Amino acid sequence: MDIVPLDKKIYFASDFHFGIPDRATSLVREQKFIAWLEMVRADAGEIFLMGDLFDFWFEYKTVIPRGYVRLLGKLADITDAGIPVHLFRGNHDMWAFDYLASELNIHLHRAPEFRDFFGKHFYLAHGDGLGPGDHGYKFIKKVFANHLNQWLFRWVHPDIGITMALFWARKSRHIASEKKKNDEGLTLKLIQNRITVHSREILRLHPETEYLVYGHYHYPNNEKLTDKAYQIVLGDWLTHFTYGVFDGRKFELKKY
Repeated sequence: MDIVPLDKKIYFASDFHFGIPDRATSLVREQKFIAWLEMVRADAGEIFLMGDLFDFWFEYKTVIPRGYVRLLGKLADITDAGIPVHLFRGNHDMWAFDYLASELNIHLHRAPEFRDFFGKHFYLAHGDGLGPGDHGYKFIKKVFANHLNQWLFRWVHPDIGITMALFWARKSRHIASEKKKNDEGLTLKLIQNRITVHSREILRLHPETEYLVYGHYHYPNNEKLTDKAYQIVLGDWLTHFTYGVFDGRKFELKKY
């Protein structure tokens, strides 16, 4: 069981996608998030960033993507103060290897995990590739996770590799935004058809679980699945600016 002081809270946020749609716009959101970090540090026992901190991130042996100095500095300041910060790698920052851990003392997580807070049982995951369907993405994820492919990409000059990756990431985000405009219920349908199915399987195998917390789907949602289990999708910091907070008694979704 994780020991967190009773006067502290556990904070969760996800899907920031810093870097899009352009540096100036991203910086405004980055500064807003930094202000949030400064606010929650006052009573945070732990902070969980549930994935896609950056819209693209790749660590060469001696190079990291340009920018994010204010953000990285604030995260280092918080961990230096003794507040644990966790990052569950998402589908946009799956190539975070050891820089954030070694330089900022951030705890990196590469798979879903079970945690206990204040005696309550949590299941934590970014959410990508979980549940039935989405076979195309699951295949692509395996390709990106392949060590040989990572090694090959590392041989592409950063100016070319990062520029190319950001172009495709922005193109993908634009397509997703258009789909959302055309069907506002699409995200909720995906949550129900994929992540809720996964949650119910987790509850079948681990009925003691009380809170299942995800990112990835960008739409804030808090749903009661059983008489004691809640499924929480955290939303994002692109349009919703939502976060979760657990004080030992209840889990709340809030807007900053």
